[in-house]
Amino acid sequence: VQLQASGGGTVQAGGSRRLSCSASGRFFINYTVAWFRQAPGKGREFVAAIRYSAHTYYADSVKGRFTISRDNAKKIFYLQMNSLKPEDTAVYYCAAREGGILSTIRQKESYYYWGQGTLVTVSS
Repeated sequence: VQLQASGGGTVQAGGSRRLSCSASGRFFINYTVAWFRQAPGKGREFVAAIRYSAHTYYADSVKGRFTISRDNAKKIFYLQMNSLKPEDTAVYYCAAREGGILSTIRQKESYYYWGQGTLVTVSS
């Protein structure tokens, strides 16, 4: 499975940005997909996840501002980011896993496949 993230860039605070992640290889539509981010000097943290059933999960810090979605036919999933804040500045990574325990959906260690990351910079 290969994941390719794109859509990063610089945006002003309060603005919006949409990230995309394209999947290829032996990627199955029943995979759970997620976004994580890593700010400078910090660890990688969970942002959002979406299961095949379309159930979504969000970090408290982005709930109400970010929306994760997926297009199973195209094997692309998205992260729509609105009302961006300077503290959202980070490298954003897409990730995927097959199955897994629901309680671990926010844990980066439970994801097998990772994209290369795309940098989002929010200027104040």
